Amino acid sequence: MSTLRTVNHQDVEPKNKLDKFFKISQRGSTLGTEIRGGLATFLAMSYIIVLNPLVLSGADGSGQTLGISAVAAATALIAAVITLLMGLWANHPFGLAAGLGVNALLAITIATTPDLTWPEVMGLVVVAGLVMVLLVLTGFRTAVFRAVPDAIKTGIVVGIGFFITLIGLVNAGFVRRLPDEAGTTVPLGLGIGGELSGWPILVFVIGLALTAILVVRQVRGAILIGIVVSTILANILEGVFHIGPSVDDAGNVNPEGWSLVAPAMPGWNAPDLSLLGNVSLGAFSSIGSIAAALLVFAILLSVFFDAMGTSVGLAREAGNVDDVGNIPNLDRVLLVDAIGVTAGGAGSASSTQIFVESGTGIGEGARTGFASLITGVLFLAAMFLTPLIYLVPFEAVAPALVIVGFMMVSQVRQIDWNDVGAAIPAFITFALMPFTYSIVNGIGAGIIAYAVIRTGQGRGREVHPLLWVVAIAFVFYFGMGVFQNMLGL
Repeated sequence: MSTLRTVNHQDVEPKNKLDKFFKISQRGSTLGTEIRGGLATFLAMSYIIVLNPLVLSGADGSGQTLGISAVAAATALIAAVITLLMGLWANHPFGLAAGLGVNALLAITIATTPDLTWPEVMGLVVVAGLVMVLLVLTGFRTAVFRAVPDAIKTGIVVGIGFFITLIGLVNAGFVRRLPDEAGTTVPLGLGIGGELSGWPILVFVIGLALTAILVVRQVRGAILIGIVVSTILANILEGVFHIGPSVDDAGNVNPEGWSLVAPAMPGWNAPDLSLLGNVSLGAFSSIGSIAAALLVFAILLSVFFDAMGTSVGLAREAGNVDDVGNIPNLDRVLLVDAIGVTAGGAGSASSTQIFVESGTGIGEGARTGFASLITGVLFLAAMFLTPLIYLVPFEAVAPALVIVGFMMVSQVRQIDWNDVGAAIPAFITFALMPFTYSIVNGIGAGIIAYAVIRTGQGRGREVHPLLWVVAIAFVFYFGMGVFQNMLGL
């Protein structure tokens, strides 16, 4: 099995105080590379400022809404603050923003609970975040992190690579759900009705080809160049052909439109920060303590392992691990993530977590927290300059995600396929992530499979006790609906 790739150069003399603080030279990077990486990560993540308000735009159990402009401002501000904290304190090139998995859980499942208001929903997120902080401070979360076998950790990296590739393909409209003759849906298909059509698809294809060629030719700034060129092309095409979004404000569908953001420069509005602190712990009385605790457990388990999996994948891709795969400042990384969960709930922006799209900046060469500093400052500016976000459509960023996915999937060679008892759980881990569109599902299924298979092999002693605790927790997580029905909730 191949050794872990690291980029640390302990004998490199720092050039200045900034270089010494962020260990830029020591990690084999340069200031210019970090700036490009931070910009690339921001461009890859910036869509969340537009998408998160749309996901959280529905009414709660009392018929109230959060307000799109307020959620957008809160999303940008909290992403900026937590990403800056990650860069300055934990020194990793990880961008953080509202997690798509959790915000969908809040909007589709939790917020629709009768009599439950949005402030109470966000209160549940705050409670989950505070529990997370406690688990990090007690060392439990780090201990669980270290108890996960290497094969599963590598499976997580590969799974995130497939997942990020699928995100890129779906965001670009290159891969879509296709209806069959019976009117149901088959998993995924190519383009519209099995055919590729529309100017946005052309932007994606040209961007992917350009980025791939630049990466193969080892051109410095390849990924960022690909994003910028694709963005310029998208804006030219929109200006000439007036393509519009795939779904406009009136709900009209345009299959050949831009996936979410049609390149445009809308008017400026001052940021609306009215949602900050608008939370309540009333859920424990309005729906009962047991029901509220179950919802907190669902949120907690999701954010607990999402950050673990994402940080493993990104740190390994950056080479920021030691010879046995440990991540430097891991406690700080996990604590910043836990603070992000709490802050996201307190700001009504949903749980703020490490983004897999940070791999775009890492693919550009980012290795330190200085890249996160750039990303955080740009998020802060975006709160005031949101029109600039609308210049970059999904189709311009998607090629970068596909290329970064390739880079991460290439680590599959680190799995020892001769050790079938570990290889099968690793395979389950990385297979389920894209197929279920969830990092947490892949981790949970992989851990359960590892514990069961090792026991079946007569090698149960190799399963760390904490891993059994995690496996049992995931059994409850996957069977949440069953347990709720049993309790009549």
